[in-house]
Amino acid sequence: MNKIPIYFFPGMSSTSLIFERLKWDTSVFDLHFLEWLPCEKNENLLDYTAKYIPLIQHNNPILVGVSFGGIIAQELSKRIEVQKTIIISSVRSNREFPACFKWAKYTKLYKLIPTHGVEFLLKLVARYGSDKQKNRVELYNRYLSIRDPHYLNWCIQTIVTWNQKEPLDQVIHIHGTKDEIFPIKNIKNAIKVKGGTHAMILVKYKWFNENLQKIILE
Repeated sequence: MNKIPIYFFPGMSSTSLIFERLKWDTSVFDLHFLEWLPCEKNENLLDYTAKYIPLIQHNNPILVGVSFGGIIAQELSKRIEVQKTIIISSVRSNREFPACFKWAKYTKLYKLIPTHGVEFLLKLVARYGSDKQKNRVELYNRYLSIRDPHYLNWCIQTIVTWNQKEPLDQVIHIHGTKDEIFPIKNIKNAIKVKGGTHAMILVKYKWFNENLQKIILE
């Protein structure tokens, strides 16, 4: 039996390590964990997504994307044939954005976010913060390690200005009821994970280990 190819896209600032707690039957699934590719200043999402096409080595794969990685997976599904697209802690259209995202788009205030200070702030917390804060920084350093200001600025602008107005067909959406970035009240037609936050791919890994393979095989 041919294995089912799955390609994974991490969220903004994260690497494929966010998927490390998931367990898979590797006799059934052929797993491919992709990383963020370099982006050019003012590069549009269409051109950026095209860079992933040569990395997809199978026909009709399944795409799995977390957060911004879910947007990348959906954009890629417009350009190649896929079996399924599964997004986690993400959105299916810009209509599911919270009001602050829409406001930031039209005012362009997202350009004022001080992304250049993220690394400095984390170093301060690691040195002078409480034990709880220091532990959180350790998690950030492991799972949210991409902090180049140019990359962060590009991601923020690309997310806020995403022009997908209607959800695509054949997209399976898994979303936490406590997601603090994309509130569940704005999300339509999703498989809900009770208590899941935006980081539930890490925190609710047991739910994913019990359900994700079943969802893919349905």
